[in-house]
Amino acid sequence: MRSVDAIVVGGGPAGSTAAWQLRRGGASVLVLDKELFPRLKLCAGWITPEVVHDLELESAHYPHGFLTFERLHVAVKGVGLALRCVQHSIRRYEFDDWLLARSGAPVEQQAVKTIRRAGADFIVDDKWRCRHLIGAGGTACPVYRQLFRELQPRNRALQAVALELELPYEWRGADCHLWFFERGLRGYSWCVPKATGWLNVGIGGMAQRLKDQGEDIREHWLHFVRRLEERMGIRIRAEPRGYSYYLRGTVEGAGVANAYLTGDAAGLATRDMCEGIGPAVRSGLRSANSILSGAPYNISDIARGSLGNGLLSRVFDWAITGGEFPSRS
Repeated sequence: MRSVDAIVVGGGPAGSTAAWQLRRGGASVLVLDKELFPRLKLCAGWITPEVVHDLELESAHYPHGFLTFERLHVAVKGVGLALRCVQHSIRRYEFDDWLLARSGAPVEQQAVKTIRRAGADFIVDDKWRCRHLIGAGGTACPVYRQLFRELQPRNRALQAVALELELPYEWRGADCHLWFFERGLRGYSWCVPKATGWLNVGIGGMAQRLKDQGEDIREHWLHFVRRLEERMGIRIRAEPRGYSYYLRGTVEGAGVANAYLTGDAAGLATRDMCEGIGPAVRSGLRSANSILSGAPYNISDIARGSLGNGLLSRVFDWAITGGEFPSRS
């Protein structure tokens, strides 16, 4: 049986960042992921300057497409405005593979099925032994399911559902477009350009709210693609793919007995913009630093919003989540 200091379950941004930091600190690490990288990952691929800073990423040395846009076109219930900003977009197919390779950690393709304790250690699938275990496998993370589900039950009111599509497209103008709360949707749709001729379009909303209103996210998707063609001349005929995840709720129980939840496994997506990459990266760093230093794992101060703690962030939080407090109910 192979033994390492830490096993990371999930090779996305949270897991690869944790592995990278652990390796830099001298720990032996193994990453397990059910997928073979590079792999398709649905995501708008929007990364903030904070993510770039946390990853110590130098865009000039990043070997794949990296687009910086300096303007956001935002419409709230049909009222539009252009906002000056500095934000970035990447393709997750490239970005995740690069982060995982940069970590320097060995990777095994493995759909984790069993996790059991052996004294102070964990045994994973009767093949690997570790002292520390990091759950970074997204919403369906096996570390969450087997060790944390009862300790940290998820709040269904904070479940988001999304449909999106990434396609080759020769877009004009490197601006990101966002449309909020159309047709009563608690959420928004987006059109995010990416370098080297790619475009990501999608729509997301709160699953429970849609259910309560007797609606399906696909109805909103069909409206969105019609409007996208009218507004921007972009014709979408391919079928989107869907997924769900949880916005930020209670996170105080995300670390216990040398096991840690990070990223979407911990339900850390922001409540105003539903952004997951930034909180994933930051929580990955926190879990690694906790292992290396022995300090308690604390992610409660990771921002709940992408727009800071000001009025705009709070208004968007309320409009999207319906004022749902981050509780365990």
